[in-house]
Amino acid sequence: MTPPPARHPYAVHGTGAYLPDRRVTSAELARDLGLDPAWIAERTGIRARHTAAPGQAASDLAARAARAALDDAGLDVADIGLIVVGTSTPDELGPSTACRVQALLGARGAAAFDVAAACTGFVYGLQAAVGWLATQRGAPPRALVVGVEVYSRFLDPRDRATAVLFGDGAAAAVLGPADPPHGIVSLVLGSDGTRADDVLIPAGGSRAPASARTLDARGHTIHMDGRAVRDFITGTFPRLVTAAITGAGIAPGELDLVVPHQPNPRLTATLGPAAGLDPDRIAIVGHDVGNIGAASLPYALHRALTARAVPAGGLVLLAGFGAGLTWGHALLRWPPPRT
Repeated sequence: MTPPPARHPYAVHGTGAYLPDRRVTSAELARDLGLDPAWIAERTGIRARHTAAPGQAASDLAARAARAALDDAGLDVADIGLIVVGTSTPDELGPSTACRVQALLGARGAAAFDVAAACTGFVYGLQAAVGWLATQRGAPPRALVVGVEVYSRFLDPRDRATAVLFGDGAAAAVLGPADPPHGIVSLVLGSDGTRADDVLIPAGGSRAPASARTLDARGHTIHMDGRAVRDFITGTFPRLVTAAITGAGIAPGELDLVVPHQPNPRLTATLGPAAGLDPDRIAIVGHDVGNIGAASLPYALHRALTARAVPAGGLVLLAGFGAGLTWGHALLRWPPPRT
C-alpha cells in the first residue's frame, strides 16, 4: 500500500533529552515506603527514576534538552522562531517556563509560550507549532517543542500510588519545513474536562491559593484516582492507534515506529498487541525514568531514534494521553536523513 502523503509539510529534524544526575532505584524507594523491593517493578515495570537537584527548575532541564535537540538538527538558537514548552510543573505560575527557556538559550528572536495539557503536552505543542509555522512571516521557520517535568517537587512521599510512578526529565524536538511527501499526515487532539479530578494538583491556583490549610492538606501534591486513570489508558491508547491508521488508510503493520506516553510502562506494553501492533516497533523506555509527563513521549522518541534510524518515508505514530483528561496523536511520514 502506498504511504499516505503529508497534510502539513513539517517534520522532526532533531531530538534531544536531559535527565537530572540523581537516580533513585525502585528498590530504594520501596524500602522508604516499607514495601517489598520487587513490589514497584512487578506492578509498573519501573526500575528507576531521576530527581532534580535542589535549585534545579523545569526551565533548567528544558534548556539542556533543547540544546541537545538543536545540536542533533545541526542548528543554532538563531534558527529558531518559536519555543513551545509543555509542562505541568512550571518554574512559577507566571511568566511561562518557555520564556525562561528562551532566556537560558539566548534565543532572542523566538516567541515563547507554554501549553498546559499534562502528559499530552508534547502532542499539543506540536499542534501549536504547526499552526505557527503555517502562518509566521519573517521569523526563522523552525520551532522547538519541549516537554519537561519536575514532579519530585509535587509528590507526597507517603503516597505509594504516585510516589512510585513519577520522575523528572526533559526532552525536545526541532520541527521545521519538510519536502513533500514527508511531514505530518495527521494531528488530532481531544479532551474531557468532566474528568479533570481524576489526576490533578488541587492547590496553588486561583481556586485554592496557597495557605496554611492547603499546605496541611498536602494540596500542592499530585492526587490521582489510580483505577480511573488505568481505565482511561486502557481505553485511550488502542483508540488513538485505530483512529490514526483508519484515517490514513493503512494497516497497523505499516507503522515503522509507535511512540506512546507510558505512565506505567508494563501496562502500556500489554496494550500494543491488542491494537494489532508489533511489540518490537513500540518504544517503551519508562522502565528507566518512570512517568516524566510531557517529557515522556519525546524522551521515548529520542531514545528510539538513538537506537535505530527510521527509513525515509517511514511512518511514526506518536500517541499521548494525560490529565485534563487530554489525548492526541500525530502520524508522521519521516524525512530523509540530514546531509
